[in-house]
Amino acid sequence: MTQQPENATPRPPQWWESVHRLWLQAMTVHDVTMIAESVYRALAQLPDVVAAAGCRWTRDGPLYLRLLSAQDAPVRSWRPADRDWPGTDGCPPVVPTHALPTTRSAASPHDDAQWGPAGSLLRGAGAVQVVECVFALGTGDSAGLWLGLRRPVSPEALEELRARLVQVADILTASNHRIQETHRHERRRARDAFLAEASLQMDASLDAEETLRRVARLAVPAVAEGCLIHLTGSDGRLRPVAVAHVAASTQRWLTQAAEQTLWLTAALHGRVHRHGAALLYDAEMRHHDVAVLHPPGSSPPSAVTVSPLAARGRTLGTLTFLYGQDHVEDAHLQMVQDLAGRAALAIDTTTLYAQRRQHVELLQKHLLPRALPEVADLDLSAAYAVGDASLDVGGDFYDVVVRPDRVCLFIGDVCGRGAEAAAFTALARHTLRTLLKEGVAPGTAMSRLNAALVHEGSTRFVTALIAVLTPRPDGTGWQAELVSAGHPGPLVRGSEGTVRAEQPKGLLLGVAPDVTYHPRTVRLDRGDALVLFTDGLTEARSAQGVQFEEQLPDAVRKYAAVPGTAATDLVAAAAAFREQGDDDTAVLIAKVKEQQ
Repeated sequence: MTQQPENATPRPPQWWESVHRLWLQAMTVHDVTMIAESVYRALAQLPDVVAAAGCRWTRDGPLYLRLLSAQDAPVRSWRPADRDWPGTDGCPPVVPTHALPTTRSAASPHDDAQWGPAGSLLRGAGAVQVVECVFALGTGDSAGLWLGLRRPVSPEALEELRARLVQVADILTASNHRIQETHRHERRRARDAFLAEASLQMDASLDAEETLRRVARLAVPAVAEGCLIHLTGSDGRLRPVAVAHVAASTQRWLTQAAEQTLWLTAALHGRVHRHGAALLYDAEMRHHDVAVLHPPGSSPPSAVTVSPLAARGRTLGTLTFLYGQDHVEDAHLQMVQDLAGRAALAIDTTTLYAQRRQHVELLQKHLLPRALPEVADLDLSAAYAVGDASLDVGGDFYDVVVRPDRVCLFIGDVCGRGAEAAAFTALARHTLRTLLKEGVAPGTAMSRLNAALVHEGSTRFVTALIAVLTPRPDGTGWQAELVSAGHPGPLVRGSEGTVRAEQPKGLLLGVAPDVTYHPRTVRLDRGDALVLFTDGLTEARSAQGVQFEEQLPDAVRKYAAVPGTAATDLVAAAAAFREQGDDDTAVLIAKVKEQQ
């Protein structure tokens, strides 16, 4: 291999070398303008070329004009004057050749513009002939390349120059296509990530209006500069429930406008029911009173999308976005539609949840006494707390039956939740209530309930505890007969603050036939309190896994002696303690009054 002398002039790169370098650069840059310098220098080194120029324009007009001539080392840039720019979408590169007048006086009356945007610049660089290549970089994005020649050249040389320009145009087009695909992919990823986060936020709340406020806060500024959300009320009218804007002053204005402007709600209502889809309108807005969408002195939104919040065949409201830019991509509109669909489904779900919750609460009330009876010598209190956020009826129950000679308290728990548990809850409560009201002994009442449950043939078991209180003749307190069917034993808080556990024994209900239950007698003196509860109270767990059972004696000591609110206070203490555990809790307390 022959070594080149040190003082030798560097060999200009061959065209294939320049094309190779351009291609490598084009596949790595983030914008085609980043290889402009390389493009013009490669073109300027072609035979007989005195200057290379390029221009880029969109539907809105020219972006820049650049030139590299033999007299100038750096590439110079201009902002060309606005004029009608040729559309090139979907067309192959156009490569004509022009003879360029050497002076303005020799130019045609139509001005230099007929020689292309770079006509006067190329003539000023000494070009007498121009080879032009106009091509599409992408949809609505076009470019042109011009070679200024120092002399007219042969048809064969012109054909070769045209081929070189088309090669460069292909490289720039491929580079821009890759860049746009990368941007579209990044935008798709951003939209997918936004929708995923929005879904998580919407799923985190079972309150419809809180769900919508989360959507608005998340969407601004990720989706648009402003967001308004309306829901359809029972009267069919739209009412605003969430407003967000990047500018705090505009957000305050929009909040007030959304509540007070009839035009806005009427326009939204009409558009949703007329179009039934997200629609973009900008020029059309000029015909509407859009002043309500921005404070005085600020710029109105350039575009607005309105999407119906529709789910399961019902239109629940509208999702409105305000934009600062005129053009909103179709892919963005599809994302807005997707967001509206997810929001509508979340709202519909929370609404159905609330309705079903009301039905469950109503059914639960029918499974419990509306109010406890008043007994002259006793303070009675009861409380019930739902530990599971699901929409199933729990199986805890309690009641109090007053007879002339006694007061009967009972509490129980049906295994599981749902409709079957509710049916057995009703059966157990009403069976015990009827039997005890008729004066049946507590052990016999429990046996009959067991027989009834076994007869039903269910796999569910039931626990229950009966306490029949009879006043002692000497007036010093009450005698309690306790009968248990696998239920947690009650606690007795003494008047002096001691707490003791009673443990009557008995088999679960509904498990075996012909079971006999025997009572256990407990003495209740003045000031003593008998505390009956279900296992949801003891099984409430802290974050560390500690059960409330360990805290229960202290809680009973503290709360069970408080007239009227004893049961409520005890349940509240367990709820404050609970971080784990989802069982319902029922508490029934009978406290013997201090004085008769």
